[in-house]
Amino acid sequence: QVQLVESGGGLVQAGGSLRLSCASSGRTFGTYAKGWFRQAPGKEREFVAAINWSGGSTYYADSVKGRFTISRDNAKNTVYLQMNSLKPEDTAVYYCAAQRGLSLPRARDEYDYWGQGTQVTVSS
Repeated sequence: QVQLVESGGGLVQAGGSLRLSCASSGRTFGTYAKGWFRQAPGKEREFVAAINWSGGSTYYADSVKGRFTISRDNAKNTVYLQMNSLKPEDTAVYYCAAQRGLSLPRARDEYDYWGQGTQVTVSS
């Protein structure tokens, strides 16, 4: 089992920045891709960004491309999501997810483990 704990959410004004962190614990040996998803009230959980096990490949949703950056520090078992130029439509609960393997998964059902989420609220 892998446990994921997100942190770094909060309230920020439009145009501001936040950095989310996701710390992994448990059976963290092996290669895991990591992803960030978000869910706004009344909406489906949607893909935001993903990074492969080495950090050499990343992929972003069109809605965040150029504003968000995903990165990871494998020595710390932590993945990050740097969010810049935040917009009110970025308001959501942000979830970290992990999938064991070498791929770069983008679909929600490809991920094996999920964190509890952290709230991000962007005011206009």
